[in-house]
Amino acid sequence: MILNEIQPQDTNDYFMQAKILKEHCKIESEKLADHKPMENICTETRGKESQICDVTAQMVLVCCWRSMKEVSLLLGTLCKLLPTQAASEPSDGLITIEQVKNIGDYFKHHLMQSRHRGAFELAYAGFVQLTETLSRCNSDSLRKMPEQWLSCVLEEIKSCDPSSTLCATRRSAGIPFYIQALLASEPKKGKTDLLKMTIKELMSLAAPLSEPPSVIPQVHALNILRALFRDTRLGENVMPYVADGIQAAILGFMSPIWAVRNSSTLLFSALITRIFGVKRGKDENSKKNRMTGAEFFSRFPSLYPFLLKQLEAVANILNSEAEELKIYPSLFLLLLILGKLYPSPMDGTYSALSMAPFVPFIIRCGQSPVYRSREMSGRALVPFVMINEVPHTVLSLLKGLPDSTSLCIRQNSIHGTLLQVFYLLQSYLDSKHLGNSDFEQGLGDIITCIGSKLWLAKRPNPCLVTRAAFLDVLVMLSTHLGNFQKQGMQFFEFWEEMNRVISESELVTGLPYLTAVPGLVQYLQSITRLVISVLSVTSTADIRSSSSPAAVKIAKPSMSIVHLLHYEFHEVRLLALEAVLLWLKKVNAKQTAEEGGVLCLLVDLESILLSMALKEKNLECFYKVLEILYNMDLRNVLPKTECSLKMNPNEFLTWSLDTVENSSSTEVQSMAFKFASKLVVHLLENHLQISEEVLKKWVQQIIYFSGDEQETEMLLAAAEVLKTVTSLLLISEKLVLGLSDTLAMWKCVVLLLQNEDVVVRDAAAEVLQVAQTEKRSSKGTGFTFRIVNAPLALDLAFGMLCEQLRQWGQTHAGIPVLLEWLLGDRDPRGGLEPSTPEEDECLFDKGEVNFWAEKLTSARLLGKHLLLLAQATHLALPDGEELSRLSRRAQDQAQLVAHLLTALPPSPEFLKTAEFTKLAIQNEQISLCLKILNLLQPVDKGKDGDLKKQITESS
Repeated sequence: MILNEIQPQDTNDYFMQAKILKEHCKIESEKLADHKPMENICTETRGKESQICDVTAQMVLVCCWRSMKEVSLLLGTLCKLLPTQAASEPSDGLITIEQVKNIGDYFKHHLMQSRHRGAFELAYAGFVQLTETLSRCNSDSLRKMPEQWLSCVLEEIKSCDPSSTLCATRRSAGIPFYIQALLASEPKKGKTDLLKMTIKELMSLAAPLSEPPSVIPQVHALNILRALFRDTRLGENVMPYVADGIQAAILGFMSPIWAVRNSSTLLFSALITRIFGVKRGKDENSKKNRMTGAEFFSRFPSLYPFLLKQLEAVANILNSEAEELKIYPSLFLLLLILGKLYPSPMDGTYSALSMAPFVPFIIRCGQSPVYRSREMSGRALVPFVMINEVPHTVLSLLKGLPDSTSLCIRQNSIHGTLLQVFYLLQSYLDSKHLGNSDFEQGLGDIITCIGSKLWLAKRPNPCLVTRAAFLDVLVMLSTHLGNFQKQGMQFFEFWEEMNRVISESELVTGLPYLTAVPGLVQYLQSITRLVISVLSVTSTADIRSSSSPAAVKIAKPSMSIVHLLHYEFHEVRLLALEAVLLWLKKVNAKQTAEEGGVLCLLVDLESILLSMALKEKNLECFYKVLEILYNMDLRNVLPKTECSLKMNPNEFLTWSLDTVENSSSTEVQSMAFKFASKLVVHLLENHLQISEEVLKKWVQQIIYFSGDEQETEMLLAAAEVLKTVTSLLLISEKLVLGLSDTLAMWKCVVLLLQNEDVVVRDAAAEVLQVAQTEKRSSKGTGFTFRIVNAPLALDLAFGMLCEQLRQWGQTHAGIPVLLEWLLGDRDPRGGLEPSTPEEDECLFDKGEVNFWAEKLTSARLLGKHLLLLAQATHLALPDGEELSRLSRRAQDQAQLVAHLLTALPPSPEFLKTAEFTKLAIQNEQISLCLKILNLLQPVDKGKDGDLKKQITESS
């Protein structure tokens, strides 16, 4: 019966009838109410009213795949739990062999023909239950069914029949799932004959043929192999076939058919994960997930001759006369595997496993016409060269670069060689050999050889890409030599050459190009990095205090940081701003020399940065400008706003707040908000006038940034600002701002302490940690470091706020506000009102933003401290009207909640609905509020107490 009911019905009657009903609903609503509803019309009844739901395709789709999920799991569970009738004679079995076959046909139909991933993934779960049950059956006919099904589907894949109903998508849809389920049910402790037979068949199908009648079987085979290698249940049983899989993937990647290349790429990715493990970070070039070449080739010995042969074939093609026209598709895959290997201490012990034969081929692969392949050859070369052989290899590569007078100059070859030099030097300079004399000698030889090839970094070299690559090598050397200079290693001639390269570059003389040139931005970025590196080195006290003519000469750089900040390309400005920020943070952290150093590079930059803040159009640069201004001393910045921006401090603050409101970037908003807050604190601390309107605007921005719906970066910015103003505004001896604004900021602290993100809660808890420290230091009790978590900080926040109200003498004005917090601003009927049809259509609506906040805990903590504050207030509050208004509101809400609780149907505790929970929380909040109000009003309010008693009893 189930199999008959779930047959597909290709009809749109459901949609058509719903559409017709929707059109007639507006005109004939009264008539529809008097007549019986049409068949197959989705209606939703709430109470006495009947509302028509708008049926969408999304609703039908979700209902369909959820129904398929339940049907598949039901069929699988039935086969798993119910006894099977194995023969035609009467028995205790409830499911016949014919029914099992029909269930298998149902799963095959959906797994082999369905295109919806959710549909065939859910059908797969039920099919696994069926196959596992069949593999344990005592009946031979049932136990052999998975093998028969597997043979049939493999024959269908091999047949290339045009009338086949197999789903031929780029990942073969549910076909891999079908075969995966059949093989996973095979007993693991047996001979796994099915797995061996299947992989053998698939490998033969995945192998490239010269003129295949169809590529569909090859695509299916590659996709199925990928699924089998990814299946953790097959475990080590698939490892003997990994080497064959790698070969199939690399050869398949050379196919002229896109579908084969796509499937080969997916298979190769699965095999890399199976061999080297799951990637543990985002860095593609991480040193993790690697193994020695000896281990790799001992585990997969057949790959050694295969990879070497493929690499040799690539190198021979690239060295041919027509190299620019030849592209070897699988080169990237070869270099990717080799890049994950590294030399073993035992390398060379066994000649068959030596890594040395790969080195010359990898070097020749640097001549590839594909940029990414050249880059990969540079990275792949590093693991194959022992660290003590790096200087010799680098010198050999540098000597192979052409001279300016050479007749045949191939830029691809130059670029690949320079990338290999760059990565080898990077590994060499990062090694532990930095202190020995051999290292210094090798470095000196490399610098001398580089000096003879400097024409590649200058205008005689017309290719901007290779000029940028050479400059990157110079930048790396400059940075490291700057560090060695402090240890007494002087390379004055090198710095002279660097100044000469900079002075002759387009960065100084101007760009002769009228249009965009390939590699122009890359070149400008590289020459900018070189300028910044030289400026950092030549500004040191050692250079400036040296009396040698060479030192005096290089102490006068050919370009300043100001020139870079004014450059027309934003990429150059961004690098300059990042350098300024780095220098500024070093100065603030006192990591520079006592006098001079990078401090001299930051002189008189305030005016330039202020002008950039108004004129900068690039968002990244604008963000960096704001970050630099935020890290600067405002005592140096504000005096220059008058002459640079024609603004006084108040106007500059207004501009900062306007930037927060008008920017479309979250990062810029957060940084501008922190900078504006720093301005507010500075002006208040120095007793400078700030208009009340501007302060109100700033407080409103704090409230906006603290909302639950905001992004994490904005929430962290709000927490940082509140931490900054804690001692000045939140726990000050006297009330600096108005009471309402100060309480609004305290409420922001409370909201952040209950945020769903743990990082935000921890940041907000630091506000209370700072407040505790300030309190202890002001009382002279000394500083005791104590980490405050969010739940404890919430209790401390309410207690500290009540204490501050007493200290400020604002108890009478503050208690009504806190009672408003306790009572809440939500209508008790809010969660029970019927939603509109538009709301019903949002299937994936998240609902409430914050699921972590404990409203009941927060209310109890606030109520506890308010009760203590109310008991300490002996006299009645003078503002009787406000208390009366709160009392009337609490009583009205109490009656409404009592009515709503009574209207709910009776149910046991473990079946209470979400509506009951919301009402119970509001009930306790109201009870606490009424209790405190009764304490504050000495007049007899017995009815309030009776009402509170009624509420408690009703709950």
